[in-house]
Amino acid sequence: MPIRPVRLRVRFKILEKSIAPGSVAVCILCLFRNGISWKTMPIIAFFGKSDVGLKRTNNEDTFVVSHELEFCLAADGMGGAAAGELASHIFAETATKVFSGSGMRSEKESLKLVRESFTSANKKILDHTAQNIEHKGMGCTAELVAFSNGGYVLGHIGDSRTYRLREGQLEQLTRDHSFVQDQINQGLITPEEAKKHHLRNVILRAVGVSNNLSLDLLRGKVFPGDLFLLCSDGLTDMVEDSLIQQVLSSPISLPQKADVLIDAAKSAGGRDNVTVVLSEIE
Repeated sequence: MPIRPVRLRVRFKILEKSIAPGSVAVCILCLFRNGISWKTMPIIAFFGKSDVGLKRTNNEDTFVVSHELEFCLAADGMGGAAAGELASHIFAETATKVFSGSGMRSEKESLKLVRESFTSANKKILDHTAQNIEHKGMGCTAELVAFSNGGYVLGHIGDSRTYRLREGQLEQLTRDHSFVQDQINQGLITPEEAKKHHLRNVILRAVGVSNNLSLDLLRGKVFPGDLFLLCSDGLTDMVEDSLIQQVLSSPISLPQKADVLIDAAKSAGGRDNVTVVLSEIE
């Protein structure tokens, strides 16, 4: 199948900065031998935005979008104002360092990097709390999506979420690690009852709270037009999935979609920090 000229030009610009003259053909051959082909490397647009909301005085959410490294994340801190903010920043900084220099990679390599990001951040937060007793109990929920070779790898812990819009249909890719979700899974309460449950904010898994990290890892293919949304519960607690689907399906830019979603959460009460991270396959 023919290779899209625009995509080829973009990739050559990246390669020419990192290899010696005359080595282009060799590097292309290496990519194919490692299962990475030009035709399966998508072009991805990223955008992220975070808002403190209407009730909080500080923002414990953190996000990262990296065009160069083709990954993005959203993290929601917990454990008190200073501690929660620190935990989410530790996760973001750790993941950025882990992915730094990874360049073009296979799905297997992406899987390794996603897992390492969570396990390394988990250890760093635990080490911090061991030395700073006043921050005991801090941690964060986290979503991290890495793209490579026509697919994605998703790491998930907590009650932040990742959605995918494909052909106008919104799908929640993750399942909350929360008390109420566990009750729903057992058939003890309905999703509607969960929204008003007095224990709806109790989460069962987070980064930095236990040496035994239980991480959800998902993999899948990507197709042109796919739109991924990573968000904190400050969005999903305030905005129904039907409205999220409507906004993501609208013919407006990624920054505009992020603004509309955040405004909707604030219009509904804005009880928490709100973070929206979007990545679209072009």
